[in-house]
Amino acid sequence: MAEKRIERVFILGMDGAGNFNQQAHTPVLDAFAARGAFTNEAQAESPTISAQCWGSVLHGVKPEKHGLTNESSASERYPDVSPYPSVFKLAREAWPEAKFASFTGWSPINYGIVEEGIGVYKRSLPDQQLVDELCAYVENNPDVKLLFLQLDEPDGSGHRHGYGPESPAYLDAIASCDRLLGQVLQTIEQAGLMASSLIIALTDHGGGGLIPSITAASIRWIRTCSGAASALASSRERPSPRCRWPIPLPSRHGRSG
Repeated sequence: MAEKRIERVFILGMDGAGNFNQQAHTPVLDAFAARGAFTNEAQAESPTISAQCWGSVLHGVKPEKHGLTNESSASERYPDVSPYPSVFKLAREAWPEAKFASFTGWSPINYGIVEEGIGVYKRSLPDQQLVDELCAYVENNPDVKLLFLQLDEPDGSGHRHGYGPESPAYLDAIASCDRLLGQVLQTIEQAGLMASSLIIALTDHGGGGLIPSITAASIRWIRTCSGAASALASSRERPSPRCRWPIPLPSRHGRSG
């Protein structure tokens, strides 16, 4: 049977969830992982801080290259001219008329990590409201080419109550986000987009900050595409969570993923 062409990419992220899905109740992610390739041993960038890690996911380079911090991304726009543009900017060069969207619980991603002025539809809201708006957007824009989601509450709960399996509130936050991801995946399915979409589910880190522990740096990464071939490095290779686009994009010197 001929493979179906990948027409769009959904990047679905939880902030600060690490690989503690193994202790939390995550039936949606577990079933989703079984449909594709996954690892619980991907390695976060260091330091394990949100801006540094999401910056590497979206810009494809290590933190020392993109230079993003929590403080800078909350107060400064990412440079329009940079040797390390985001995947959104590269995608805009490849598809000038395509629809892109970024839905984030943590607003500095949309303010200072994803470039301004490149035609990305941006929304930053609390997690449940965010997912409700994302689902409405997908229903009304089934021709979206690239969509990013960042759910914030696992990280917020980790800051308030502690990270890891000994924190019931933290595990509950991961479980709640699992249900929200189920709402997103159901919308994608009902819109008839699942078979022609690459869907990546990942987290940026599992706590830790400047000196992360092994558990803080180990994260879950899932890649699946219904109807198309999918491959991911095995957990032995300990892949870094920098997104790799399945369709050719303009290259940039020094990009590492």
